[in-house]
Amino acid sequence: MTDRPAPATRGPLEVAWFAALCDDDYEFLGVPDPALASSFEHCGDIARAADRLGFDNILLPSGYDLGIDSVAFAAGIAPQVADIDLLLAVRCAEQWPPQLARQLATIDRMLGPSKRHPDRGRLCVNIISSDLPGAPLESEPRYRRTVEVATIVRSLLSGEPVVHHGEFFDLAVEPPRVTTLNGTCPPFYFGGLSEAARDAAAEIADVYLTWPDTVAATAEVVADLRARAAARGRDLRFGFRCHVIVRDTEAEARDAAARLVSRLDPGIGEQIRRRSLDSGSAGVARQAELRSSADADGFVEDHLWTGVGRARSGAGAAIVGDPDQVVATMLRYVQVGVDSFILSGYPHLGECERVARDVLPFLRAAIAAID
Repeated sequence: MTDRPAPATRGPLEVAWFAALCDDDYEFLGVPDPALASSFEHCGDIARAADRLGFDNILLPSGYDLGIDSVAFAAGIAPQVADIDLLLAVRCAEQWPPQLARQLATIDRMLGPSKRHPDRGRLCVNIISSDLPGAPLESEPRYRRTVEVATIVRSLLSGEPVVHHGEFFDLAVEPPRVTTLNGTCPPFYFGGLSEAARDAAAEIADVYLTWPDTVAATAEVVADLRARAAARGRDLRFGFRCHVIVRDTEAEARDAAARLVSRLDPGIGEQIRRRSLDSGSAGVARQAELRSSADADGFVEDHLWTGVGRARSGAGAAIVGDPDQVVATMLRYVQVGVDSFILSGYPHLGECERVARDVLPFLRAAIAAID
């Protein structure tokens, strides 16, 4: 491996994979394949592979009309994975907060203790602030509702009684008898680029998640969120949700990227982008901006390819290159404050194997050499 830049001060490195619960698995983007459709069997294969291959965590995404339910899936897969954490996405206000706290505590107990984190169990929670199906809400009140839900759930999972008289919830309740494994609230992962989202993240998040962007833009977001959290007396870790296309050579990786979108009908891509509940968010708008500023091959900067976003709402870019280039690119994000990566690739099962072999050990070795 070639020499790489040393990262800045950071927390322990976390590398996670992605379980395609939201009908987001393809060999060719935009071309449905029944074998890759969201199901307990297929997504379970992805989760079990990520566990076996040594990933630290796996994101279980959540949608309404997209695939299978994340909470039900988490409960089903928990007894089938031995070491990996589950990053369970929950859409705020779709469930009554005390009942959500009880479900999360139960799943944390089903997972058992964490080998990497002796102070907690293996459950992590991705807080999603989205419209409720059939009941849209403007951005600012929606984020205020999210803060209320997260605040209530955090208190209950920390064993604290809650008396809450808020804009959206009015309740007085004791914590559930069933606690998390260690009686503490799992870490909250949260993302969003609007002003309201950033303020909410600074108030409730433990890990702020950003979708793929240039290194410079990512550094600006990290600095901004770090300052907002500090003003509230809080610290944040930072996560980077991105796709990866790694091959033995850069040319082969670029060919794989081109192949991925080679059968994409632009109209189908537009339909896919619009069907998500967050399709009008500031984060989605930023992904579109990156695509519009990319070169003719879809690259917005070296090794950051925006083609995935042609058929996806949400994280719409991939790190593309040979193993050395992919690791070096990830280390550039580490330098600006990222210490958690949530990676994915198409198809998710095969690329999980490839990234575990060609990226994971070299990234960890590079970090260990610096530590």
